[in-house]
Amino acid sequence: MLVESAPDMAVVGHAATGREAVAAARACRADVVVMDIRMPDLDGIEATRLIAADDDLAGVRVLVLTTYDTDDHVVPALRAGASGFLVKDTRPAELLDAIRTVAAGEALLSPGPTARLIARVLRLPDSPPSGGPVPGRLAALSERERQVLTLVARGLNNTEAAEALGLSPLTAKTHVSRIMGKLGARDRAQLVIAAYESGLVTRGQPGPAPAR
Repeated sequence: MLVESAPDMAVVGHAATGREAVAAARACRADVVVMDIRMPDLDGIEATRLIAADDDLAGVRVLVLTTYDTDDHVVPALRAGASGFLVKDTRPAELLDAIRTVAAGEALLSPGPTARLIARVLRLPDSPPSGGPVPGRLAALSERERQVLTLVARGLNNTEAAEALGLSPLTAKTHVSRIMGKLGARDRAQLVIAAYESGLVTRGQPGPAPAR
């Protein structure tokens, strides 16, 4: 009902189980799948993984919703290929904005889970799982790209990163796109993980000094 109330959105399918969600994604080719973590038959994380791994569904983005905003769910959901993560008590207007954000190709994380994501990543093994960004590729980044990645890892959006470094928002966006290409990252969430796993950013470390 909420999505249908938005003039720029339409519901093209429903699913009651994880397997139905995967089948619906293949049949409907929605721009965005709003995925519940806890579902019968196949949980939302595994369903997200199957959607993200399907080359035919490369343009389908997944926004994960859950009642539990714990780090036990954040990292697996993002690892599986989710482009966004929100808790169910998110206000209606914020949920619609989140769908728009994910549909536009940006990654989105709730503020609480973002902090836990960073803390959780710092406790993960040094070697990232296959399929994610490879920290060793950070050597291919320029100094400016590393500065931008550091700010992205600290949760800044393109406009905020641009202001901190004395760049235009378009230039910052271009840097982010190039960084994602060099790291093989699906979205900004994976950039956060790559930055912390590689040691480029550590707990309590200040970001790049603002431009003068």
